[in-house]
Amino acid sequence: MNKRLIVYILGWVLIVEGAAMQLCTVTSIIYGEHEALYFLGTGIVSAVLGVLAVKVKKPKNMVLYQKAGFCATALSWIVLSLVGAMPFFLSREIPNYIDALFETISGFTTTGATILVEVERLSHGMLMWRSLMNWLGGMGVIVFLLALIPKLGGQQNIYLMRAESPGPIVGKAVPKMRHYAAMLYGIYFGLTMLEMILLLCGGMEFFDAINTSFATAGTGGFGVRNANIAAYDTYYFQTVIAVFMMLFGVNFSVYILIITRKFLQAAKMEELWFYLGFIVLSTVIIGINIMPLYPTAYDAFHQSFFYTSSIITTTGFGIGDVNHWPMLSKSIIMFLTFLGAMAGSTGGGFKVARLLLLAKEAKKEFLLLVHPRNIRQVKMDGKTVDHNTMRSTSVFLVVYMAIFVISFILVSIDGKGFVTSFTSVAATLNNTGPGLGDVGPVGNYTFYSPFAKCVLSFDMLAGRLELYPLLLLFAPAAWK
Repeated sequence: MNKRLIVYILGWVLIVEGAAMQLCTVTSIIYGEHEALYFLGTGIVSAVLGVLAVKVKKPKNMVLYQKAGFCATALSWIVLSLVGAMPFFLSREIPNYIDALFETISGFTTTGATILVEVERLSHGMLMWRSLMNWLGGMGVIVFLLALIPKLGGQQNIYLMRAESPGPIVGKAVPKMRHYAAMLYGIYFGLTMLEMILLLCGGMEFFDAINTSFATAGTGGFGVRNANIAAYDTYYFQTVIAVFMMLFGVNFSVYILIITRKFLQAAKMEELWFYLGFIVLSTVIIGINIMPLYPTAYDAFHQSFFYTSSIITTTGFGIGDVNHWPMLSKSIIMFLTFLGAMAGSTGGGFKVARLLLLAKEAKKEFLLLVHPRNIRQVKMDGKTVDHNTMRSTSVFLVVYMAIFVISFILVSIDGKGFVTSFTSVAATLNNTGPGLGDVGPVGNYTFYSPFAKCVLSFDMLAGRLELYPLLLLFAPAAWK
């Protein structure tokens, strides 16, 4: 294993995190808050440690193969979280380090689960840090490094991107990985700024607009108001946010294809049409089902579209409590929690692509029973899916279910009830944030024991990193 290169990457991660904290330092200074000292101090220490890691014993070989690439990515996210929790803890705005770490992991993994009862009690700098974590975690810090550092941006380090990119398939929309990573962040930044401009045009305050845009882009769902998005009680704001949640749940390769004028290729993506189909169908069914609960049909379908967009993209923004909805609507919400967004988006969950692949494989096996001599291949977008991809998708499902069951049993020790425990694990493993019961859109995770919070923190990291990179750290063979 190329351990020197792993340390080199961790060093750059610390440098980027230290630099990012300075935006929060500036925010605190603007609002006259003493929390600026905690961001400044933590940021400087982080950057200094990062520089030392980068400069001492530079790696001669800049290539990471699959095992080392996965380990480097998992360690990067752990280091990010451990350091990122320090401003919360040192400022005593979150006095318990386990709670601070839970909030930080939730931020970077774009889960949006919170232990905070009153978000508005936080300083502006801390609120900015929560939203910025959502934004950085959405596209991924490793992807940012691949775009930033020429030596890392070679095609030979594709495993770094695969470890951090959500979904079963990483498309090669452009030949050079560094250029690809730069394009991803360019589109990501552009869409974020577009949403912020539209929110500002509607009259939203600048601080709220930039934080909401950051949280939407990363599909993280950290708000700056106690009432979350319900605090902006206008159809305009809520519709803009809902539309952009849906846009950030799209595979970014679609946007690259559109930019490069490959419109037909983008239009042929099966996953895109299934993703949009799930949104339309869920919106219609839920809207009809909850219509008796709202004054007008428009209100019902507005609520339905917002929550469908919020949950399928695993953003987790809320504009009310869904616990009073009929069972059919809540069941669909839970299905969308597990389903998640498109592969290659900033969203979490199992991914539409995986469900589509498994459905195609099931169809193939059924047809083989009917016509044993009729050999069929699983195809996606007109191309045959190789055996390794199908095998890894099936294995992923098994590992995913194993982690879910074990986590559910461990969290159940707290005795918080079936619905709360079940949806807590579902919401954290799928990086959605809110579940049902006590962890619904108007609830939080503060009542859990430190042990349960550690289990759920593990689930958040595992879900964001697509399970394998984090699990690999516990395999002794990985360190040989």
